[in-house]
Amino acid sequence: MRVLIVDDSSVMRKIVARGLRQAGFKIDDILEAGDGVEALQMVTAHNFDLILSDWNMPNMDGLTFVKELRKSDDTPVVMVTTEGGEGKVAEAIQNGANGHIKKPFTPEDLKATLGQFFRG
Repeated sequence: MRVLIVDDSSVMRKIVARGLRQAGFKIDDILEAGDGVEALQMVTAHNFDLILSDWNMPNMDGLTFVKELRKSDDTPVVMVTTEGGEGKVAEAIQNGANGHIKKPFTPEDLKATLGQFFRG
């Protein structure tokens, strides 16, 4: 499994990576991007099994990233964000996101939401 974590906060990227490990997921590689622009470049260069993206980022926000990604790629994307209102979650799903995790989260939250995307 190769996972891409997209968040403008390097600290939050580390927290998400640690949470994935604490949840017990078997991940071979975790790569990071600081915004949607960088994430799109990484998707062009690497194959990912799952992308976890923040919503609010400079240069290209998470929703725009998902919209752009869906033009050429069907890698599952789960939004990991403080944007948790029903309208925002629905907007993300309608635009191609495969799920949503609200910050702050626990390893158990990650396990419950992301388990379907991990094989074995």
